[in-house]
Amino acid sequence: MQVTGAVNGQTRGGVVTQTEWEWPISTHLQKHHERAALLRPVPFETTTQVDDPSDSSNTGKALSLNISSGGMLVLMDYAPEVEQVLKVRVPTPTNSAGTPTLAEVRWTRKLPFGSSSNEGAYFVGLKFLF
Repeated sequence: MQVTGAVNGQTRGGVVTQTEWEWPISTHLQKHHERAALLRPVPFETTTQVDDPSDSSNTGKALSLNISSGGMLVLMDYAPEVEQVLKVRVPTPTNSAGTPTLAEVRWTRKLPFGSSSNEGAYFVGLKFLF
């Protein structure tokens, strides 16, 4: 993809190219809800399919970055599969409480730091199901 006038791009032969840090931005904000910054640990558990008991569930913690009535953005140490359903404890303004709910992974983006392998940190967009 060629971009002109990009600040974060790299120049190759006079053409500014897209870097892995640049992601497409939607100008259609109809699906985006009012968001609030909220930095809290988010305990999560992966769900298993009823028809496949061999699936094992994983538990862990993510870090919430922002939240809205429709979902939240978290930082995780791996990239769950898109459409994976997670049981999460939605953080509240007080550290002592969290509301359990189900959330679907809508997208993931690897932070462009560290090695090029799958190790590292990921932005994960979650949509609340209830």
